[in-house]
Amino acid sequence: MKQNRIYLDHAATTPLDPDIFEKMAPYLQSEFGNPSAIYTEGRNSRKAVEEAREKVAKSLHVLPEEIFFTSGGSESDNWAIKGTAFARRESGRHIITTAIEHPAVLNTCRFLESIGYDVTYLPVDQYGRVSEQSLKEAIRDDTILISIMMANNEIGTLEPIKSLTKIAHEHHIPFHTDAVQAFGNIPIDISELDVDFLSLSGHKFYGPKGTGVLYCRKGQRIVPLIHGGKQERNLRGGTENIAGIVGIGEACRRAAEQLENRTEHERELTEYLINQLSMIPGIHLTGHPHLRLPGNASFCFDHIHSEALMTALDLEGIDVSGGSACTAGSINPSHVLKAIGLSDDKARNALRLTVGKENTLDEMQSVVAAIQSIIKRLN
Repeated sequence: MKQNRIYLDHAATTPLDPDIFEKMAPYLQSEFGNPSAIYTEGRNSRKAVEEAREKVAKSLHVLPEEIFFTSGGSESDNWAIKGTAFARRESGRHIITTAIEHPAVLNTCRFLESIGYDVTYLPVDQYGRVSEQSLKEAIRDDTILISIMMANNEIGTLEPIKSLTKIAHEHHIPFHTDAVQAFGNIPIDISELDVDFLSLSGHKFYGPKGTGVLYCRKGQRIVPLIHGGKQERNLRGGTENIAGIVGIGEACRRAAEQLENRTEHERELTEYLINQLSMIPGIHLTGHPHLRLPGNASFCFDHIHSEALMTALDLEGIDVSGGSACTAGSINPSHVLKAIGLSDDKARNALRLTVGKENTLDEMQSVVAAIQSIIKRLN
C-alpha cells in the first residue's frame, strides 16, 4: 500500500501479515515437495499441512479431522451447501437461508433451485437480524439444511447463531454458518455455538488470498465438490496449496491469540467514527447499533451517491467501499440494504468503513474531517 493512504476496507480484504508471509516463504521455494509423496520432501510438506490443520482446529475449539482446506470462503460455502444438499437429497430438498447472505450462499441456493430444490429466504428486521420465530415457521418436514451467516459483510450485524442452531437441532437439521467476516473479529467457539458447518477465508484476517477452511462436524454427511485424488480425506481432490495452508494456519493462530487486543482497538476506532459521523445531518448508521462487528461502521447518506463520495475520498487518499466488494460495479442497489427496508435511492447512497489493526485514531479524525469537507462541497 502506498504511504500516507488510509485503508478502511478490511471487510473486503486485509494486507498479508509480513510474519505470516515469512512462514509461507519456504513452501514457495525450497520446501516444494508434494505432500502425497513418501520421500522426505513430501513428508515435510505433509507435516506442514497437518500442523496448520491443528492450528485452525485449536482456534475454533474443534478436532483437526473436522478441518478441511479450500480455496476460500466461496468454495467453503458452496461445498457446505451443495455437498449437504446432494448427500441428503433423499431426505428432502428444502433449504433455509436469509435474504442478506453473501452471494456465495445466495447464488449457490439459486443454482440448487434451478435443479429442483426449494429455498426459503428468511426476512430480517431493520437492523439485519433474523428472528427465531421466522426460522421456526420456515422449517418443514423436508428441510435438509439451514445456512445463516454469523455476521453480515455489509452492515456488520451479528446474528443469534447459538439460538438459531438450537432450533435447527431440535428438528434434527444440520446448520451451516458463513463466518468469513466474523472470524478474527469476535470470539468463535464451535463447541458452544454447536454449528455443523462453518466457512472461513484467510485473506479476511491477515492471511493469504486463495485460502479457506470448511469446518465439517464429524459424522455429518457431505459429498465432494471437487473430484480428483484422495486429498483431504477423499473429500477434496487436488494437490494441496502448501504455502497457502501454512499461511491460513498461522493466520488462525495469530487471530485467536490477538483477538482481545485487536477487537478492543478496532471497537474504539469504530465507535469514534460512528459517534462523529452520526452527528452530521444526513448521515445515518445502518446495521445494529450494538450487536455488530467491532470494526464495521456502515452508513447511508441523504442525497449523496456513494460513488461520488468514494471517488472524492479516494482523491483524498482514503480507501472505503460502498458495500460488499463482491458486488462492486453492480448497477443494482445492495440486496442487504433493500432487505433492511431502505429505498433504492438510499441503498445506492451507502458507505462502509471497516477498520483494521494497523489503523489509528489520528487517521479516523482525518477521515471524519475529509467526509465533512466533501459533503459540504458536494452539497
